[in-house]
Amino acid sequence: MKPVLAVVCLGILCALSPDVYAANSNADQSYETESYETESYETGTYETEEDSDSDLPEWAETHVEPFRARIGNWVDNTSRNIDSFFGGDQSSSADNRSYLRLGQEIDWMEGEGTSGDISVRYRIDLPTTEDRLRLIIESDPEESQGTLAEQGSGRLYNDQRDRRTSTFGLDWLESRDKRENWSNRFGAGVRLRLPLDPYVRFTSERLWDFKDSPWQLESFNRLSWFNNSGYSARTEWDIGRPLSTNRHLRFITNVQWREEEDTLEYSEIVQLNQRLNSRSALRYSAIAIGESLSNPRMTNYYLQTRYRRDIHKGILFADVIPELHFQREVSYDPRWAMTLRVEMYFQREIQRDYFHF
Repeated sequence: MKPVLAVVCLGILCALSPDVYAANSNADQSYETESYETESYETGTYETEEDSDSDLPEWAETHVEPFRARIGNWVDNTSRNIDSFFGGDQSSSADNRSYLRLGQEIDWMEGEGTSGDISVRYRIDLPTTEDRLRLIIESDPEESQGTLAEQGSGRLYNDQRDRRTSTFGLDWLESRDKRENWSNRFGAGVRLRLPLDPYVRFTSERLWDFKDSPWQLESFNRLSWFNNSGYSARTEWDIGRPLSTNRHLRFITNVQWREEEDTLEYSEIVQLNQRLNSRSALRYSAIAIGESLSNPRMTNYYLQTRYRRDIHKGILFADVIPELHFQREVSYDPRWAMTLRVEMYFQREIQRDYFHF
């Protein structure tokens, strides 16, 4: 019955779009988490959906649009006003990537029951503070996002994250193209909680294009120190290639160490990303997670499918994420998990690439 539940829930969301499978031949890839993905998939064409760019009834649209516009303008104006105070008059015309994202999520894990919560994520970007010095205010820094097991699942969104992890800091960016050289970024600031938690971090990225080959390799590396939690280090190596105009294959290796855990973690991920049409996408993942350097052992294997649907005009999205886990702590007995999520994005200018996975 439980496996059937996962399939049925996925089918329900797919049914929201009768043309989900009709547009497979003309699609594009665009995902969030790494710049590698956005650089790789920004070109391409989408088929226009026949009916509209919204699944909402007309009465709901009349309420959603004014609300989105008011909050989006407020987010943009607030960030630009702060930016002008620190950076000058150019803030009114600079590209500003500030956002506010609200989400409602329901999680279910076999043997653990169901939980639900509301999430708020934000980033205040102040691009004109200096040419290379950028003031950043954001929620959920990478260092607060838990173990690799939690991060890799995609189910880590609410109760597993520390709600007191907003940061206020300065980043110094090198003006280097990561396709040509290592692009480095130095940052320092405080985590906004009591007592205040100072931090420093160093980030280095590189992207390699292989001549006469569709493969790309990206490296993301970060070393951080937080006064309350100590040091942490993470490296990610991501190699992938397009298989067609609407499918992309990725192999991702992560290694992470955090002083408060004092355990080396590593994960191997194989992903097949498929853009179904301009408003729907699927991700199929097989993930293996392990720990310890002196006594290596695998702690979790799982399969995951993530369906993402643009419900309304690039601002309202729904996710369905069924998973099948094989965990060491339960003798690798199969356990089903399911996440249902709705998200709404607030920015002045609507972006159409929020299939960020």
